[in-house]
Amino acid sequence: MKKLIMKYGGVIATLALMVTTLNVNAACTFYAHQPKLPDGAEKLRKF
Repeated sequence: MKKLIMKYGGVIATLALMVTTLNVNAACTFYAHQPKLPDGAEKLRKF
């Protein structure tokens, strides 16, 4: 298990950062529901 984490840990972290960046710059499509963002996510905004 540790070999798996060491091998793919960087890929998973990069994927998580990409998903967070996409979610920060998008609005929720459901009516009146916008979940709270993590504290550091505001730095990833493009505007």
